[in-house]
Amino acid sequence: MGSISGASLVSRLWTLVAAGFALLVSAGLALAQDADKDFVDLPHYGQMNLHHPVTETMEKLVSLHNLLLVIISVITIFVMGLLIYVMVRFRASRNPVPSQVTHNTVLEIAWTVLPIVILIIIAIPSFKLLYFMDHTNEPGLTIKITAKQWNWQYEYPDQKIEFEAFIVKDADWAKLSDADKIRRPRLLAVDAELVVPVNTNVRFYVTSLDVMHSWAVPAFGVKNDAIIGRLNQGWFNVKKEGLYYGQCSQICGSGHAYMPIAVRVVSKEAFDKWVASKKAAQLPAPTEFARVEPSR
Repeated sequence: MGSISGASLVSRLWTLVAAGFALLVSAGLALAQDADKDFVDLPHYGQMNLHHPVTETMEKLVSLHNLLLVIISVITIFVMGLLIYVMVRFRASRNPVPSQVTHNTVLEIAWTVLPIVILIIIAIPSFKLLYFMDHTNEPGLTIKITAKQWNWQYEYPDQKIEFEAFIVKDADWAKLSDADKIRRPRLLAVDAELVVPVNTNVRFYVTSLDVMHSWAVPAFGVKNDAIIGRLNQGWFNVKKEGLYYGQCSQICGSGHAYMPIAVRVVSKEAFDKWVASKKAAQLPAPTEFARVEPSR
């Protein structure tokens, strides 16, 4: 028994050391990316936390997550303590004659009122966050996002720009350089990125042409369902320039896993240049007409 116990202890210690090492590696990579001017939001090996928040919405979501983590940890420890106490205090060897108590008014009031109080503590910040996520004042940019099997269509109504974004196929991805493959990973890279300016309230509308999809970018704290015949509204304001990835988060058919989202956040000057280049690319090519001599 002693050898088994020792091996179990060593195994548990090794698990803790490995988890701690993975956490340090994840934190180091996150800090390195944060210091990078050309930030790319990618998951890290051994990552144990949420995506790096780059919007106020995501920061509030992380804060609520941390609050809930404390609450559920306290509840778990409390319930576990009660179970241990009951098992020790009321075990059969100590109580050969079972208790006949069937009612305790104070206890019943306590286990009814306490969960209500906990739910109220959770509900207040939750409702405030839901309202914050749902409304934006003075949007600086409006985008319409249309989902279909299996790609995204983006429209800038004020700028008169419209294009579609498809996943980069494996044959094309294999031709990328090693550096590009790191920044544009397989199954996340797209042929046309959604471009938005930094520090700007971006309002977007989401709809679908066929089945239900979901436009989700974890670093933004955004996940909006795309439903046929309906416009769902959301918004984000990104504080850091860079490239951010997401995916369709609603099972939508056999191509569900091949609907990545790539959002490139640039300076406002760079965004204006991008808009100008997009408009120029969408202009029809000039047509040369044959010269017609006037009749006499």
